[in-house]
Amino acid sequence: MKSAHLSTLTLLACSVFCIAEPLVIAHRGSSAAAPENTIAAFDLAWEQQADGAEGDFLLTKDGHIVCFHDQDTQRITGKKLIVKNTTLAELRQLDVGYWKGEQYKGTLIPTIAEVLATIPEGKKIYIEIKCGAEIVTPLLREIEASTLASDQILIICFKAPVLKAIKQQAPHLKTSWLCGFKKNKAGTITPTDTSILKTLKDIKADGLSSSHQHIQPSLIKQIQTAGINHHVWTVNEPSIATRFQQWGTGSITTDKPLLIKNALKAVPTP
Repeated sequence: MKSAHLSTLTLLACSVFCIAEPLVIAHRGSSAAAPENTIAAFDLAWEQQADGAEGDFLLTKDGHIVCFHDQDTQRITGKKLIVKNTTLAELRQLDVGYWKGEQYKGTLIPTIAEVLATIPEGKKIYIEIKCGAEIVTPLLREIEASTLASDQILIICFKAPVLKAIKQQAPHLKTSWLCGFKKNKAGTITPTDTSILKTLKDIKADGLSSSHQHIQPSLIKQIQTAGINHHVWTVNEPSIATRFQQWGTGSITTDKPLLIKNALKAVPTP
């Protein structure tokens, strides 16, 4: 009886004081070192021990889904094409790697199918939708055609109605609402906790993915109490990452997965 009692006390102490290690998610792949949103960046993320990778996805003129962040290609390629007004074949003529280094010359924009095929067993993909609800049906079709289990996928978006549409058509898939916080000169932070909780409930989101600026641990506790996970982006400083680890965040998205992974591992366990 005595040993059982001690074991129970140990478990209770661990539940109070032990710090869980958040998942480390490679932002646009390992984008500090490799060209963002490319197969090279995703492959490097796995080499650097990332638990998952985040990618941005847009719909092309001819109905394909490509992994690309901006609405046009100017920043990455030097040639301005509007993604939604351009066919996949036209986009695949662009070099999206050379800007990051000679070794990446000739890198092409990947399709979502090519990205999903890189995800190893046990790893996750955070699919950020960068357009509107027109992508929902083709996206669900691509996910269904992949070999990934539903628990490997998290769909994220700033547009709450898009996530609501996902949940209506595929309630088994996990979603997380992207939300950035702002503070005005008076020190007021928006959006408010109340409005955030209302939106999360309305769209039946499984998570809140927040910027790391201005969020308070009290909000994280509130959403966790409501059964909703917290995720944070884009954290490249170990001190910020370990702060969110203390606050109990579920995942940390970063351009530097190996750096953040090592920082989290170094936090002593009580």
